[in-house]
Amino acid sequence: MKSLPKFLKKYFWDVDFLKLDKDFHHRFIIERILEYGDEKAIRWLSKHFKKSELKKTLIERKDLSPLSANYWSLILNVPRNKILCLKKQSQKKPERTWAY
Repeated sequence: MKSLPKFLKKYFWDVDFLKLDKDFHHRFIIERILEYGDEKAIRWLSKHFKKSELKKTLIERKDLSPLSANYWSLILNVPRNKILCLKKQSQKKPERTWAY
């Protein structure tokens, strides 16, 4: 198991930090740091994950905020229309079933 450095613990307040594995939970870890990370956390992320992994996470994960997704789309040079969390909901509005 490849554990994370202690300074990243503040970004994983809702999970058991000691059970996070850098390899097994990589998408979750990348997403959290892209969303909440400070400069030190981003440097660590860049050092331990390939740019292609960061891009793939940005494109596929839906829990990033629009603000973070827009920022990282510029930094990582990913077109906004490819980012899942920036796509409009595909659900239609419910039709009216009762006219009154």
